[in-house]
Amino acid sequence: MSNPLRRALPVLSALTLTLLGACSDAASPQDVKSEVVGNPAPGFSLDQVNGKGNVALSALAGQVVIVDFWGTFCGPCKESFPKLQELYAKYKGSGLTIVGVSEDDDKDGIAAFGSTYGAKFPLVWDETKAVANKWNPGSMPATFIVDRKGVVRFIHRGYRQGEETTIEQQVKSLL
Repeated sequence: MSNPLRRALPVLSALTLTLLGACSDAASPQDVKSEVVGNPAPGFSLDQVNGKGNVALSALAGQVVIVDFWGTFCGPCKESFPKLQELYAKYKGSGLTIVGVSEDDDKDGIAAFGSTYGAKFPLVWDETKAVANKWNPGSMPATFIVDRKGVVRFIHRGYRQGEETTIEQQVKSLL
């Protein structure tokens, strides 16, 4: 093996592991630990990509809020978005709001992704990754459920078919 290729292999291996970990369906929500769970949700204020105006977490006080970190490159996100939309449609009248926080490197394609996968809830772009740095999603999708008092109560990292039933039960327990 040539010397430049030998030097590049560790970098390529690390990059591959990083990308595989960034979008995952392998996390078990019951085993997930996060320092934000049980604490006030970190605030944010970002412009909508699929609508007009700004979404500020502080303005959503009194509602149960799902904050979902995702990316257009994420296969499990394509599966979870229609399920989140179903929850949103079913419970928005009871006080549920969902905010999809895109971790894409640019905003091209974010609104189209939301439209393709049925998201009618607000989508925002975390351009500088400042919001993700506060929430520490760890993988995508990462779904945080915040109670009416603004405290993060549950987190689901990754997505597996059927997990929406657990998320729905948790949302209902907070409504």
